[in-house]
Amino acid sequence: METREKVLIIGGGFAGLQLAKTLNNKNKKVILLDCVNHHMFQPLFYQVACGRIEPSNISFPFRKIFQRSRNTQFRLTEVKEIIPSENKVITDEAEFSYDKLVIATGCKTNFFGNLEMENRAFGMKNTQEAISIRNHVLMTFEKLILEKTRSSEGNWNIVIVGSGPTGVELAGAFAEMKKDILPRDYPYMNFDNLKIILVSSTDMPLAVMSDEAQKKSEQYLKELGVTFMSGETVTEYNGDKVIMKSGKEIPSNNVIWAAGVTGNVVSGFPEDKLIRNRYVVDRYNRVKGYDNIYAIGDIAYMETPKYVHAHPQVANVAITQAKNLGKNFLKKSENEWKEYEYEDKGSLATIGKHRAVVDLPFFKFQGFLAWYFWMFLHLMLILSVRNKLAVFFNWMWSYFNKDSSLRLIILPNKKNETLQ
Repeated sequence: METREKVLIIGGGFAGLQLAKTLNNKNKKVILLDCVNHHMFQPLFYQVACGRIEPSNISFPFRKIFQRSRNTQFRLTEVKEIIPSENKVITDEAEFSYDKLVIATGCKTNFFGNLEMENRAFGMKNTQEAISIRNHVLMTFEKLILEKTRSSEGNWNIVIVGSGPTGVELAGAFAEMKKDILPRDYPYMNFDNLKIILVSSTDMPLAVMSDEAQKKSEQYLKELGVTFMSGETVTEYNGDKVIMKSGKEIPSNNVIWAAGVTGNVVSGFPEDKLIRNRYVVDRYNRVKGYDNIYAIGDIAYMETPKYVHAHPQVANVAITQAKNLGKNFLKKSENEWKEYEYEDKGSLATIGKHRAVVDLPFFKFQGFLAWYFWMFLHLMLILSVRNKLAVFFNWMWSYFNKDSSLRLIILPNKKNETLQ
């Protein structure tokens, strides 16, 4: 009896999950490792942070996804080290062998070595961080209504560092929350003091998009009352003040860092296998210097004629690389393998209700039509029908009522240390 090839996948983000689905119920033994038990739809984390949708609506348990699989297994564990010479992966719970290893560990928030910022500001790369932002912002107002003497400017300001899609979408969502929701939740508080401040190192928001998108997004931010600070680099944050390279300071107890990402690198590879914290791979996503180790998605650095400085770290690259690699794995011979090249399908961002920008390869548009396009596309990308319906219902309720009922403050349970 022929032994099935064992494919070990580290990480269940867009890339890892798509690869596992491509190989599902095929003649391979697939093991998916992740330190959480669910896949997360990251493009909508900002809506979790603003209380618009529940985390469960954009989180999908791996065991549910592969419930009926004949060849795919999931293991909840954290990878500590890869030993390529032994075809072995070491985790905090066990050791796993492999015939082919695929690293799909994605990215984490890049604080650029600023430990002070890392310890005090909020990132937004996983469900826990999005929930923490929601808890912290809502707790701010709960405290303010009780401790009226502490209504300093820093208690009110919400500062978002980074003006890419995540930063812009967060700023727009918080601005709408300030206008439509918070005054109803806290009728005796004056929210004129609440400022949403978007700090950008570039002159315009959404610097990676077209000039039309940049100008329109800046206009939308101003219409929503967001303060856009361009050409500013944050150097320090002490928990009370954000300090800029220019010397400007912003008092704030609510700082969200959306200024970049860096790869989740696993121990076990020499430095020459990495460029900018991404594994150097060939056109088949094979890691430089190895025959049976691959990297896909945000963690992969692949130079091609179209992308001489590697592909952008976006979901569509991760998904299409995984599909291409999965199809290659299923071919009889490596001579039949197909090289990867990314076909840019465009980019988009939303900045509040009826405000969005869309850049397609041959067509660019903004406004309410772009907003509906953004909603439809994201709804279609969510995995299950049940989750699509739940998100759609929440969006429709918010659309007509300008409200939601999802502003739960869920804090960790504090055990009595005297009983430990």
